Amino acid sequence: MDFYACITIITVLLMITMIVHVLHYKGFTKRQKIWFILTFISILVCQIAEFGVHCGYYNPSFKILMTIVTIIQFSLAPVLGVMFLGALGLKYQKKVAIIYLAISFFIEVLAAPFGWIFYFNDDGYFRGTFFFIYGIFYIISLLYLIIGMIVVGNNFKNRDVLTIIMVLVILVAGVIPMTFFNLNVTYLAIAISSSICYIYYNDLVQQDIQYEFRENQKKISSMQEHIISGLANLIENRDLETGEHITRTKKYVKLLAHHARLDGVYSDTIDDHFISLLYVLSPLHDIGKILVSDIILKKPGRLTEEEFDLMKKHAAGGGKVVRDLLMCVTDDEYIAFASDIATYHHERWDGLGYPRGLRGREIPLSARIMAIADVFDALTSKRCYKEALSFDETIKIIKEESGTHFDPLLVEVFLNHKEEFKL
Repeated sequence: MDFYACITIITVLLMITMIVHVLHYKGFTKRQKIWFILTFISILVCQIAEFGVHCGYYNPSFKILMTIVTIIQFSLAPVLGVMFLGALGLKYQKKVAIIYLAISFFIEVLAAPFGWIFYFNDDGYFRGTFFFIYGIFYIISLLYLIIGMIVVGNNFKNRDVLTIIMVLVILVAGVIPMTFFNLNVTYLAIAISSSICYIYYNDLVQQDIQYEFRENQKKISSMQEHIISGLANLIENRDLETGEHITRTKKYVKLLAHHARLDGVYSDTIDDHFISLLYVLSPLHDIGKILVSDIILKKPGRLTEEEFDLMKKHAAGGGKVVRDLLMCVTDDEYIAFASDIATYHHERWDGLGYPRGLRGREIPLSARIMAIADVFDALTSKRCYKEALSFDETIKIIKEESGTHFDPLLVEVFLNHKEEFKL
């Protein structure tokens, strides 16, 4: 009695735990939850019925009642595999379960009066001559469950064959004692296996959700890059020199950020994610120029003070353009990063830049890196209003403006690796 009592208590507690978990879990449909709960309740019923037969307190006056309970148990047990596959999402399980239960129940009811499968007498419970029929039903259910698990697993991108093998081993470990030693721990094995299946299936669902999330993130990232490329092309179509400038400055900012991290400069901020955002979003630094008149943008000579004031508006305007265009296609971090680059890349370390006159580390790091890359390329490139300076002349100017125009720490990194900026 103590042995069966322990098995029953363990099984009951395990199934109650699984039922509570199913009821509170939000990742399954209502239909799936019903299947899971039906499965776990059926295991409870079968285990309690098994305990009633083998508890050691058999009374011959309960012979008819025990026969009815065992008929229910023997009819229900082979259908457990079908029920669980319904919970795991395999189609047509409702029809299969009804048919299988009906056949199993019919044979048990037919055999009960003759004691073919089992019978009770004054001494207790005994197996009939044709007890193997129940075994056949159970084995069919077991095989159906294993095959069904493989089929269900194939519906997921993430599959673990080892789990299916583990379930098979546990179930077989329950069948062998029942078959050869008249020791029934089968329902405990079923309870453990069903719990593993549930956890396994839940894990598959979560892994596939994560996989789909990652794939969607890739699509979103690709879409964002195409949008950024398209916006950058708007500028390039107005000024081909600017378009080449965009391509080069992407490489410069990535180089400068990469070496800054390696040299231990702002390494608490610069990581792979930061460098990736900087590389992808740097083409938007001059997006505000779409708001500037072609007369000013393509003027061959020096700009007047009034014209330069209009040109300077491209920085603040660029930040607003970025926010307006990216608002519905990306997250706040992405928008803020892009806006910082577009808005503040003309700020100066000494506070004499524009549009807000920020000073030192008040200027976002992304914009400070962009400022060096932007000026370096502008100086070394031919424009409609000037000739290109030599590499050495440009290096001299950037060095002289360390601590005034540019962040001195970043200038030091730039100078230490200047040869790599000869693209």
